[in-house]
Amino acid sequence: MFPAASLLMTLLLALSIAGSAVEVRNSPITLPIARRLNTSGGTINLLQRDKAHVAALKNRSTTSHKLGLAALPQPVNNLIVDTGSSNTWVGATTPYVKTSTSVNTGQPVVVGYGSGFFSGTEYTDTVTLGNGLNITKQSIGVASTSSGFTGVDGILGIGPLDLTQDTLTNDLSGTIPTVTQNLHSQGIISEMVIGVSFEPTTSLTVTNGELTFGGTDATKYTGSIAYTPLTTTEPASTYWGINESITYGSTTILSTTAGIVDTGTTLIYIATDAFTKYQSATGATVDATTGLLLVSSTQYSALKNLNFNIGSKTYSLTPNGQIWPRSLNTYLGGSSSAIYLVVYDIGSPSGEGFDFINGYAFLERFYSVYDTTNSRIGFATTSYTDATTN
Repeated sequence: MFPAASLLMTLLLALSIAGSAVEVRNSPITLPIARRLNTSGGTINLLQRDKAHVAALKNRSTTSHKLGLAALPQPVNNLIVDTGSSNTWVGATTPYVKTSTSVNTGQPVVVGYGSGFFSGTEYTDTVTLGNGLNITKQSIGVASTSSGFTGVDGILGIGPLDLTQDTLTNDLSGTIPTVTQNLHSQGIISEMVIGVSFEPTTSLTVTNGELTFGGTDATKYTGSIAYTPLTTTEPASTYWGINESITYGSTTILSTTAGIVDTGTTLIYIATDAFTKYQSATGATVDATTGLLLVSSTQYSALKNLNFNIGSKTYSLTPNGQIWPRSLNTYLGGSSSAIYLVVYDIGSPSGEGFDFINGYAFLERFYSVYDTTNSRIGFATTSYTDATTN
């Protein structure tokens, strides 16, 4: 899932006939990802849209969150890369054009995303990622109606398979093979592993990320990758869910509990009781304009590390990593000189099985690996973990 008109991580994709495209097999495939702050409608209420996204994730029993991928034979399509959903669809902005490999399955698709939706029809087609990486007979949703997707064409879903359930309205119990699964089953990659890299940025639009199918890119992280098993606690287990505890400095604000890792969530969300402790410890107040936590320069200077204890490793978010890029404040309607925190209340107390979301603000400081083959997630530090660019 994702904040439909706020921070978008987009990947350039094209849907086309295979033709003379290069065939790549059994080796990792790397594609660039661009971060784009969508301000086409003026300043954005990032928090409002992000919270709607979080609510949809938490209430999957009543709100589906899937993606689809549709595109044209020639034009490139901008898709949101989302670990919180698993379908692929297109057609939100650029119309889908049938190819010689297009097959209309006749299955209707209707998906809600909290702050947007799409409805349409399922097709299978040959999907091309980047320059010539072909996936044949890939299920894609072709949107006939959509809302909340200004400036993007759809979604590339890289979440767990079970998130494809309830996508097809005539087959609510069935699942749909994901892009990652088809890459593996067609022998293009040897493992169902995805590596994701982001770099902190202060620009509205910048190619600051990388998506690697079938492995990891050692040039994007420092040290070694440490893995932790996927959580078995519901509802976090529906997604890329893990167990972790969080300390602010040396003070525990969230005991070991279950939550998720999600590229489509902009901020970092923690259970209400943990958020209350964090706000008190930082001295932050709620900003009336943006809704985000606000700290003074003096309070910022006194901030301590926010530590995410995952497995046997601790990943420390520095004070600079806890704040929104100040050069982008005005796009939120905020003051250019203000200091806003990127940690917010998830809206429910701890112990409910969905007690945190490590969103984009976390992931731009750490390399992450989504390993379906071994049911685990990995993290590593990067050269940007301690960056002071915000």
